[in-house]
Amino acid sequence: MSLGLLLVLRLLHIVVGVFWVGAVVFVGFLLIPSIRATGAAGGAVMQRLTSRQMHLWLMGASVITVLSGIGLYWHDSAGFSSTAWLGSGPGRTFGLGAVLALVAIVIGMAVNARAARQLGDLAARVQAGGRPPSADEAATMQRLQDRLAKGGVLAAILLLLATAAMAAARYT
Repeated sequence: MSLGLLLVLRLLHIVVGVFWVGAVVFVGFLLIPSIRATGAAGGAVMQRLTSRQMHLWLMGASVITVLSGIGLYWHDSAGFSSTAWLGSGPGRTFGLGAVLALVAIVIGMAVNARAARQLGDLAARVQAGGRPPSADEAATMQRLQDRLAKGGVLAAILLLLATAAMAAARYT
């Protein structure tokens, strides 16, 4: 693999990964709790983020980060064939970071994206009806908000651990 390609992969992995991890940490620890605390006003913010395709930005960043990481891992492991490197401290630590990031992606796509979409759809239906949510709708909104909050925090923690693993891997 050429030095230029390695540099591009590393820059993509780090710069896009910083955006991804930072956005997920911001959403999980600051944005979602703030939206929940502000009630209906928070719902309007969430609808706006959904209309701006925030989930697609995060999904795109995750895919670019993972694909560039796979390219770097492939290079360092001689095409996944160097058992010596794969079993080394750096190989295992980079691998652990990758697994943590992949689990975070699964949570983001299977839990958070679905819950956010359902919550946005429900809020839009209630708003379009020009009425407050019914008791069932309010309970559903609360359940979806809880799922979104828990999934966001879990994904953020996993990505912070993955980032720590990536940062420390060369020294393990």
